[in-house]
Amino acid sequence: MSTQDVHPTAVVEAGARVGEGCRIGPYVVIGPAVELGDNVVVHAHAVIGGNTSIGDATVIHAHAVIGGPPQDLKYLGSDTTLRVGQRNLIREGVTINTGTEQGGGETIVGDDNIIMANAHVAHDCIIGNGCIVANNVMLAGHVVVEDGVNLAGGAGVHHFATVGKYAYIGGLTRLTRDAPPYTIVEGHPMRVRGVNVVGLKRAGLDDVTIKAIKDCFKMLFKSDDPLTESVDKARAEFAGIDEVIYMINFVEASNAGRQGRQEEDPGRDLMGG
Repeated sequence: MSTQDVHPTAVVEAGARVGEGCRIGPYVVIGPAVELGDNVVVHAHAVIGGNTSIGDATVIHAHAVIGGPPQDLKYLGSDTTLRVGQRNLIREGVTINTGTEQGGGETIVGDDNIIMANAHVAHDCIIGNGCIVANNVMLAGHVVVEDGVNLAGGAGVHHFATVGKYAYIGGLTRLTRDAPPYTIVEGHPMRVRGVNVVGLKRAGLDDVTIKAIKDCFKMLFKSDDPLTESVDKARAEFAGIDEVIYMINFVEASNAGRQGRQEEDPGRDLMGG
């Protein structure tokens, strides 16, 4: 026996798959290629379209448009997809687009994220797990947001940029390049201000690891040595500390242009000012 609760004014098109325990509010529209997991809640006037899957226990609030076509002139109408994981909270007016042919064809949102009112997640973005995307944040196409990132209100992220794990991006920041993991980045132009100690503690990292990240940060971003030398020294000094090696590899790849978007300036030039 079905336990679904679908309001009589909602439109659930033939072909849509709706899991057990779902609640679908007034005037919701769910397209024919949509799949809802169990216990998904969709509030009034939300629209879910495209080839879109929504994971269990995700809540979508009023007037969100999930799975709309990419806002990209190169998109030719192919059956690209959007995959949203479990236990996400998607607030009012959020827009999340499907992927494009050129970008791999899929937009991905992981598990346990909060995407606040009027945020936009463009085509081919990848959002990890446990992220906070605050009100009016704008993610351009092909952006990667790794696990545990906090994007404060009104931040804008340029296409192809990567935001590293547990970074905190300040409100109204214009992020034009990759944001190093574990750091606080804010301003216009963007600047790396320091280590996101509060975020790291909330993530459960121990004091020894946090101190190593802080020491590595100083070595990478505040030394007068060439970045390549600092990277080599840091890799030798912090060998065996996985979180620090990840940070070193991220900065090295970003500076070489292998990690999303990076301009010609070395990463440490993001500091100060």
